[in-house]
This record gives sequence, C-alpha cells and structure tokens, in this order.
Amino acid sequence: MKHPHFLENQVRREIKYAMTSLPCISVPTVALFFAEVRGYSKLYDSVDDSPLGWSGLFLSMISFLFFTDMCIYWVHRFLHHKLIYKSFHKPHHVWKIATPFASHAFHPVDGFLQGLPYHIYPFLFPLHKVLYLALYVFVNIWTISIHDGDYRVPSALSSVINGAAHHTDHHLFFDFNYGQYFTLWDRLGGSYRQPSALMGKGPLDLIRKLQAEGKLGNDTAKVNGLAQRGASCKQE
Repeated sequence: MKHPHFLENQVRREIKYAMTSLPCISVPTVALFFAEVRGYSKLYDSVDDSPLGWSGLFLSMISFLFFTDMCIYWVHRFLHHKLIYKSFHKPHHVWKIATPFASHAFHPVDGFLQGLPYHIYPFLFPLHKVLYLALYVFVNIWTISIHDGDYRVPSALSSVINGAAHHTDHHLFFDFNYGQYFTLWDRLGGSYRQPSALMGKGPLDLIRKLQAEGKLGNDTAKVNGLAQRGASCKQE
C-alpha cells in the first residue's frame, strides 16, 4: 500500500466495483449453470458414469485446467485489443498494484467472458458434478491468489506456473503474462515476461529502495512525482 502506484482508497474502490459487477456477471452465469445441471451438458453424478472410471476423473481435472488456461489466454488477449480494451478491460487495469479484492473487480462483460471457458468445458467434455464445483471454487481462489502480492513460488515452478509475480507484471507492463495458471501460452504467443519481483526489481523492492532513500514520507506531491518518474508501464 506504500507503492507510488497504489491509489487512494483503493481497497474500498476495488470492493465497491466488484460488488456492483458481480450481480451482473451472475445473471448469465446462473443461466449457464441451469443448462449444465438440467441435462444439456456432459456433467455426470457418479464415477461409474465416467468413460474411464477414476482415471477419467483425474484426466478431466487436468484437461479442465489446460483447456480453460488456453481459452482464458486468448479471451484475455482479445480484451486487450485496442477496439475492446477501453470499453471492457481497462477498469481492471486501474489497479496497477492490485490487492486480492481486485481479483473480481471487473467490468461485467469482462468478468463474464473470462469466466465463460469454465462453462464451455462441461458442454464439450464429461465432468463429474462435484469435481466441477471443486474446480470452480479452486479457480476463484487462484484468481484471488494472483492478485494478492505474495510473489513467493518454488523456484523449480517459477517458469511454469503463472503466479502473483507474473500477473503483477501484467498489471504494470500491460502486454505480458496473459495466462491464468501456466506460462505455456504466453511462451507460445510471445507475451511471456520474466517477473520483475523474481529478479529483485518488483514492487516490494521499489518500496524498500524508496524507504532506504527516505523518499516515502507523507508528502503526497513527492509520492506522485516519484510515480510519474518511475512509471515504466505503457500509458493506456
């Protein structure tokens, strides 16, 4: 919250935006849920109904993650197109230094489109109903986690998993790290950026540097000046 890009009353604003958007996102989402559970999808109730039994349950979990990761990458990248961005995705990029509350602070159209892959999957592939619910809870927790500013990740997985460090650079530098769980599609699409936080150049490192230099006081004009001089992100 001491970072020059952290906005005044930001947490309150994030919560307010999320709470006004979520009801609008929920209306078409609930319609899809009704279609899924009323027999129009390939959801099933018992493991015995799985084409591959318990192994099918495990494979569907893995394929769900990779399928939705792929779809969200392209939906997210589409939302950054210059003809779309200002109308729908720009409100989410107001939060350059995000908090967990920014995770659901989307424009309703943006939020629905990025959630759509989760609902497309069970119409295309068999999936256990309970596993679907568990995965849906998981993806919401994951979305919160990549906005929470905790950049720690096992070094062996840092080049594979799209964590908070990766997504923070997406908010700061705009054209990089569109992925949801993995870095695969960013690498294939040429949009991968090694996270600044994992190279000692992230937001927390800037804060420590400014504190060491005595430049993080209560002087608002000074802080705003530092934000303007230090901004290396693209101006939208």
